[in-house]
Amino acid sequence: MWNAAKTIAVGVLAIMLSGCVSSVLSVDNKATQPIPAALLAEMSKKSMSPSAPILVRIFKQESELEIWKQDRSGRYALLKTYPMCRWSGKLGPKTTSGDRQAPEGFYHVSAGMLNPNSQYYLSFNLGYPNRLEAALGYSGDALMVHGACSSSGCYALTDEGVSEIYAVAREALRGGQGAFQVQAFPFRMTPQNMAKHRDDPNFAFWSDLKRGYDMFEVTRSQPKVSHCGRRYVFDTEFQGGEPRDPLAACPPVANEVHPAIASRAEADRLAMENLISTGTALSAHSYLDGGMHPSFRSLLERSGENALAKRTSLTSVPISRPSAALADPHSPRE
Repeated sequence: MWNAAKTIAVGVLAIMLSGCVSSVLSVDNKATQPIPAALLAEMSKKSMSPSAPILVRIFKQESELEIWKQDRSGRYALLKTYPMCRWSGKLGPKTTSGDRQAPEGFYHVSAGMLNPNSQYYLSFNLGYPNRLEAALGYSGDALMVHGACSSSGCYALTDEGVSEIYAVAREALRGGQGAFQVQAFPFRMTPQNMAKHRDDPNFAFWSDLKRGYDMFEVTRSQPKVSHCGRRYVFDTEFQGGEPRDPLAACPPVANEVHPAIASRAEADRLAMENLISTGTALSAHSYLDGGMHPSFRSLLERSGENALAKRTSLTSVPISRPSAALADPHSPRE
């Protein structure tokens, strides 16, 4: 009996170490909490309904998570920005189980991927690997956005922060949105950041992600995501329908790039090249292990790790934009 129990315990531990997984705990009412009144008031002010579709954007370098929501015009508008308490790994995509990398890419989260029984308060699964990543042979599972300010390949917020996000996502999915899109980026895809990281081995991949970033920035509409030619393809109609093999060459295209998107991409390219040619592009910092929003880093330095772990209130952690000196924060090893 003891040996059997020990074997089960070892198996459970092995699964938990493979990613930011959830454990089966007793369900309380944390997953059914209503959207906070202040956030409902903000929605009303911005002509949004609680049941309107949402979109999530994540930025590693800035350690921020954004919730966007459709307003009455049908376009997405920024509802709220949350400081991320921790993410692990470094800038770049996740490719292998155990690499501690938080994923980068485009994901879609359905109602079944919300986890009310999470070991880390509340969570939702990003759905890594997506179809492209699976075709490329990338491995890993249970990559989450969750609370508890602890990360091993996931994006961690405070418990209060993830509680708000969970409630907003739950109501959007109940309102009829089949799945909400999550766009996970290494950094805000500005000419300055692209120039700064121009020598990184992931630059081509990030240039690919930037196309989707630009489309959302210009149109404020959720980009349609396709996979072919070993890359992401956005807002594209193909002759003969959607590509079936993400690794095969892309089929002929039936539509043209939106002129405003093409104009933005060209302007950003020229700005990046100017930064490089004039020698004003910053150099990228090396990462030790992940990052943390400067607001939480300040709290950590002031009060220590234990205080950070206990602090769950967003209102007690002022959100400040990173300064140049804090643009690439290093989190302590967990």
